Amino acid sequence: MSNSHRELLHAELLQLKRWNTPTIYNGWEQITSLDAAAPVTNLEETRDFMPQMGPMVGYAVTVVIQPSVKAHKANLPTAWSDYRRYIASIDGPKIVIVQDLDRPQVIGSFWGEVNANVHKTLGCVGAIVDGAIRDVDEMTNAGFKALARRLCVGHAHSTPVQWGCPVEVFGTAVHPGQLVHADKHGFIVVPPGDESKLLAAAIQMDQNECNTIIAAARSAHGLTRDETLAQIDQAAKEFGHRTREQFGRRGEH
Repeated sequence: MSNSHRELLHAELLQLKRWNTPTIYNGWEQITSLDAAAPVTNLEETRDFMPQMGPMVGYAVTVVIQPSVKAHKANLPTAWSDYRRYIASIDGPKIVIVQDLDRPQVIGSFWGEVNANVHKTLGCVGAIVDGAIRDVDEMTNAGFKALARRLCVGHAHSTPVQWGCPVEVFGTAVHPGQLVHADKHGFIVVPPGDESKLLAAAIQMDQNECNTIIAAARSAHGLTRDETLAQIDQAAKEFGHRTREQFGRRGEH
Protein backbone atom coordinates (compact mmCIF):
# COMPACT_ATOMS: atom_id res chain seq x y z
CA MET A 1 0.00 0.00 0.00
CA SER A 2 1.38 3.37 -1.00
CA ASN A 3 0.86 5.03 2.39
CA SER A 4 3.41 6.75 4.59
CA HIS A 5 1.80 5.41 7.77
CA ARG A 6 2.42 2.06 9.40
CA GLU A 7 -0.13 -0.28 7.92
CA LEU A 8 -2.00 -2.02 10.71
CA LEU A 9 -2.19 -5.78 10.97
CA HIS A 10 -5.44 -7.34 9.83
CA ALA A 11 -6.07 -8.49 13.41
CA GLU A 12 -5.78 -4.89 14.61
CA LEU A 13 -8.29 -3.73 12.00
CA LEU A 14 -10.70 -6.45 13.10
CA GLN A 15 -10.40 -5.27 16.69
CA LEU A 16 -10.93 -1.64 15.70
CA LYS A 17 -14.15 -2.77 14.01
CA ARG A 18 -15.42 -4.13 17.35
CA TRP A 19 -15.69 -0.60 18.80
CA ASN A 20 -18.06 2.16 17.78
CA THR A 21 -16.67 5.30 16.16
CA PRO A 22 -17.13 7.56 19.24
CA THR A 23 -14.97 5.13 21.24
CA ILE A 24 -12.31 5.29 18.53
CA TYR A 25 -12.46 9.09 18.71
CA ASN A 26 -12.06 8.99 22.51
CA GLY A 27 -8.84 7.06 22.09
CA TRP A 28 -7.64 9.23 19.22
CA GLU A 29 -7.92 12.50 21.13
CA GLN A 30 -5.58 11.15 23.81
CA ILE A 31 -2.77 10.23 21.43
CA THR A 32 -2.90 12.92 18.74
CA SER A 33 -0.97 16.17 18.65
CA LEU A 34 -4.02 17.83 17.08
CA ASP A 35 -6.78 19.62 18.94
CA ALA A 36 -9.85 17.57 19.88
CA ALA A 37 -11.91 19.82 17.58
CA ALA A 38 -9.64 19.24 14.57
CA PRO A 39 -11.68 18.60 11.40
CA VAL A 40 -11.08 14.85 11.19
CA THR A 41 -14.71 13.89 11.80
CA ASN A 42 -17.75 14.68 9.68
CA LEU A 43 -18.62 18.38 10.03
CA GLU A 44 -22.02 17.91 8.38
CA GLU A 45 -24.77 15.39 9.04
CA THR A 46 -24.34 11.91 7.61
CA ARG A 47 -26.77 9.00 7.49
CA ASP A 48 -25.89 5.36 7.94
CA PHE A 49 -28.28 3.39 5.77
CA MET A 50 -27.05 0.00 7.06
CA PRO A 51 -26.65 0.52 10.84
CA GLN A 52 -27.33 -3.17 11.44
CA MET A 53 -23.98 -3.94 9.79
CA GLY A 54 -22.12 -2.21 12.60
CA PRO A 55 -18.90 -0.21 12.21
CA MET A 56 -16.60 -0.43 9.21
CA VAL A 57 -12.88 0.29 9.08
CA GLY A 58 -10.55 0.51 6.11
CA TYR A 59 -8.14 2.62 4.11
CA ALA A 60 -9.48 5.41 1.94
CA VAL A 61 -9.68 5.11 -1.82
CA THR A 62 -11.15 8.20 -3.44
CA VAL A 63 -13.26 9.19 -6.41
CA VAL A 64 -14.97 12.38 -7.63
CA ILE A 65 -18.32 12.27 -9.48
CA GLN A 66 -20.71 14.78 -11.04
CA PRO A 67 -23.88 12.96 -12.13
CA SER A 68 -25.48 16.10 -13.57
CA VAL A 69 -22.89 16.50 -16.35
CA LYS A 70 -23.40 14.27 -19.39
CA ALA A 71 -20.09 15.37 -20.92
CA HIS A 72 -18.17 13.20 -18.47
CA LYS A 73 -19.47 10.15 -20.30
CA ALA A 74 -17.29 11.05 -23.28
CA ASN A 75 -14.48 9.21 -21.50
CA LEU A 76 -16.40 5.95 -21.25
CA PRO A 77 -15.60 3.07 -21.06
CA THR A 78 -11.96 3.92 -20.38
CA ALA A 79 -12.77 5.89 -17.23
CA TRP A 80 -14.57 2.98 -15.56
CA SER A 81 -11.86 0.51 -16.51
CA ASP A 82 -9.02 2.75 -15.31
CA TYR A 83 -10.90 3.59 -12.12
CA ARG A 84 -11.50 -0.08 -11.31
CA ARG A 85 -7.82 -0.82 -11.87
CA TYR A 86 -6.96 1.91 -9.38
CA ILE A 87 -9.30 0.38 -6.80
CA ALA A 88 -7.90 -3.11 -7.42
CA SER A 89 -4.28 -1.91 -7.08
CA ILE A 90 -4.71 -0.94 -3.41
CA ASP A 91 -4.65 -3.50 -0.61
CA GLY A 92 -7.83 -3.85 1.44
CA PRO A 93 -9.85 -3.44 3.42
CA LYS A 94 -10.84 -0.22 1.65
CA ILE A 95 -13.56 2.38 2.09
CA VAL A 96 -14.51 4.33 -1.03
CA ILE A 97 -14.72 8.05 -0.29
CA VAL A 98 -16.91 9.76 -2.91
CA GLN A 99 -17.02 13.52 -3.44
CA ASP A 100 -20.14 14.54 -5.37
CA LEU A 101 -19.59 17.87 -7.15
CA ASP A 102 -23.36 18.34 -7.50
CA ARG A 103 -23.93 18.84 -3.79
CA PRO A 104 -25.88 20.29 -2.12
CA GLN A 105 -28.17 19.07 -4.89
CA VAL A 106 -28.47 15.35 -5.49
CA ILE A 107 -28.88 14.46 -9.16
CA GLY A 108 -27.96 10.79 -9.26
CA SER A 109 -26.30 7.92 -7.43
CA PHE A 110 -22.88 6.40 -8.13
CA TRP A 111 -23.89 3.44 -5.96
CA GLY A 112 -26.34 0.65 -6.40
CA GLU A 113 -26.47 -3.12 -6.55
CA VAL A 114 -23.96 -3.46 -9.40
CA ASN A 115 -21.27 -1.12 -8.10
CA ALA A 116 -21.61 -2.48 -4.56
CA ASN A 117 -20.96 -6.04 -5.75
CA VAL A 118 -18.05 -5.01 -7.98
CA HIS A 119 -16.36 -2.97 -5.25
CA LYS A 120 -16.92 -5.69 -2.66
CA THR A 121 -15.13 -8.15 -4.96
CA LEU A 122 -12.26 -5.64 -5.31
CA GLY A 123 -11.72 -5.54 -1.52
CA CYS A 124 -13.91 -2.63 -0.48
CA VAL A 125 -16.07 -2.90 2.64
CA GLY A 126 -18.18 0.19 2.09
CA ALA A 127 -18.42 3.81 1.06
CA ILE A 128 -18.86 7.31 2.42
CA VAL A 129 -20.73 9.34 -0.16
CA ASP A 130 -21.23 13.10 -0.09
CA GLY A 131 -24.33 12.56 -2.19
CA ALA A 132 -26.85 9.76 -2.66
CA ILE A 133 -27.09 5.99 -2.81
CA ARG A 134 -29.80 3.63 -4.08
CA ASP A 135 -30.58 -0.11 -3.95
CA VAL A 136 -30.10 -0.14 -0.18
CA ASP A 137 -31.36 -3.71 0.34
CA GLU A 138 -29.25 -5.03 -2.51
CA MET A 139 -26.14 -3.19 -1.28
CA THR A 140 -26.70 -4.64 2.18
CA ASN A 141 -27.08 -8.12 0.69
CA ALA A 142 -23.72 -7.63 -1.01
CA GLY A 143 -22.15 -6.88 2.39
CA PHE A 144 -21.34 -3.32 1.34
CA LYS A 145 -22.04 -0.60 3.92
CA ALA A 146 -22.68 3.05 3.03
CA LEU A 147 -22.93 6.38 4.77
CA ALA A 148 -24.50 9.04 2.57
CA ARG A 149 -26.47 12.27 2.49
CA ARG A 150 -29.73 10.74 1.24
CA LEU A 151 -31.35 8.17 -1.02
CA CYS A 152 -32.33 8.68 -4.65
CA VAL A 153 -33.88 6.71 -7.53
CA GLY A 154 -31.66 7.21 -10.58
CA HIS A 155 -27.99 7.18 -11.48
CA ALA A 156 -28.18 10.09 -13.97
CA HIS A 157 -24.73 10.51 -15.59
CA SER A 158 -22.70 8.89 -12.82
CA THR A 159 -19.19 8.00 -13.87
CA PRO A 160 -15.75 8.41 -12.32
CA VAL A 161 -14.43 11.89 -13.08
CA GLN A 162 -11.21 11.80 -11.04
CA TRP A 163 -9.78 9.25 -8.60
CA GLY A 164 -6.85 8.65 -6.31
CA CYS A 165 -6.88 12.32 -5.32
CA PRO A 166 -7.62 14.34 -2.15
CA VAL A 167 -11.38 14.84 -1.70
CA GLU A 168 -13.74 16.61 0.66
CA VAL A 169 -16.84 14.88 2.01
CA PHE A 170 -19.23 16.29 4.58
CA GLY A 171 -16.82 19.18 5.14
CA THR A 172 -13.91 16.85 5.93
CA ALA A 173 -10.75 16.47 3.86
CA VAL A 174 -9.69 12.89 3.06
CA HIS A 175 -6.49 11.75 1.37
CA PRO A 176 -6.05 8.35 -0.28
CA GLY A 177 -4.55 5.82 2.12
CA GLN A 178 -5.86 7.37 5.34
CA LEU A 179 -7.40 5.05 7.90
CA VAL A 180 -11.16 5.61 8.23
CA HIS A 181 -13.56 4.32 10.89
CA ALA A 182 -17.31 4.82 10.43
CA ASP A 183 -20.66 3.80 11.86
CA LYS A 184 -24.13 5.22 12.50
CA HIS A 185 -22.63 8.18 14.38
CA GLY A 186 -20.48 9.31 11.44
CA PHE A 187 -16.81 8.82 10.65
CA ILE A 188 -13.29 9.72 11.69
CA VAL A 189 -10.37 10.10 9.29
CA VAL A 190 -7.24 9.19 11.25
CA PRO A 191 -4.31 11.59 10.67
CA PRO A 192 -1.07 9.97 9.49
CA GLY A 193 1.06 8.90 12.43
CA ASP A 194 -1.87 8.31 14.80
CA GLU A 195 -2.77 4.81 13.57
CA SER A 196 -0.38 2.62 15.53
CA LYS A 197 -1.51 3.68 19.02
CA LEU A 198 -5.20 4.06 18.20
CA LEU A 199 -6.51 0.63 19.19
CA ALA A 200 -4.75 0.48 22.55
CA ALA A 201 -5.84 4.03 23.38
CA ALA A 202 -9.49 3.34 22.53
CA ILE A 203 -9.51 0.21 24.71
CA GLN A 204 -7.85 2.00 27.62
CA MET A 205 -10.29 4.89 27.48
CA ASP A 206 -13.28 2.56 27.39
CA GLN A 207 -11.94 0.65 30.41
CA ASN A 208 -11.29 3.89 32.27
CA GLU A 209 -14.88 5.03 31.73
CA CYS A 210 -16.41 1.68 32.71
CA ASN A 211 -14.24 1.28 35.81
CA THR A 212 -14.74 4.79 37.18
CA ILE A 213 -17.53 7.21 36.24
CA ILE A 214 -19.98 4.74 34.71
CA ALA A 215 -19.48 2.28 37.58
CA ALA A 216 -20.02 5.06 40.14
CA ALA A 217 -23.18 6.28 38.43
CA ARG A 218 -24.69 2.79 38.17
CA SER A 219 -23.88 1.82 41.74
CA ALA A 220 -25.52 4.88 43.30
CA HIS A 221 -28.81 3.15 44.10
CA GLY A 222 -29.80 3.77 47.71
CA LEU A 223 -27.45 6.72 48.19
CA THR A 224 -28.61 10.22 48.98
CA ARG A 225 -28.25 12.93 46.35
CA ASP A 226 -25.20 14.36 48.08
CA GLU A 227 -23.65 10.91 48.46
CA THR A 228 -24.30 10.21 44.78
CA LEU A 229 -22.69 13.47 43.67
CA ALA A 230 -19.70 12.89 45.95
CA GLN A 231 -19.25 9.37 44.57
CA ILE A 232 -19.40 10.60 40.96
CA ASP A 233 -17.01 13.48 41.70
CA GLN A 234 -14.52 11.04 43.19
CA ALA A 235 -14.87 8.72 40.22
CA ALA A 236 -14.32 11.61 37.81
CA LYS A 237 -11.10 12.47 39.63
CA GLU A 238 -9.99 8.86 39.40
CA PHE A 239 -10.83 8.81 35.69
CA GLY A 240 -8.70 11.90 35.14
CA HIS A 241 -5.85 10.47 37.18
CA ARG A 242 -5.80 7.19 35.26
CA THR A 243 -5.94 8.94 31.91
CA ARG A 244 -3.13 11.34 32.79
CA GLU A 245 -1.01 8.41 33.96
CA GLN A 246 -1.60 6.56 30.70
CA PHE A 247 -1.46 9.40 28.20
CA GLY A 248 -0.06 12.45 29.96
CA ARG A 249 -3.17 14.37 28.93
CA ARG A 250 -5.74 16.16 31.05
CA GLY A 251 -8.12 13.19 31.08
CA GLU A 252 -11.12 14.45 29.15
CA HIS A 253 -14.23 12.34 28.83
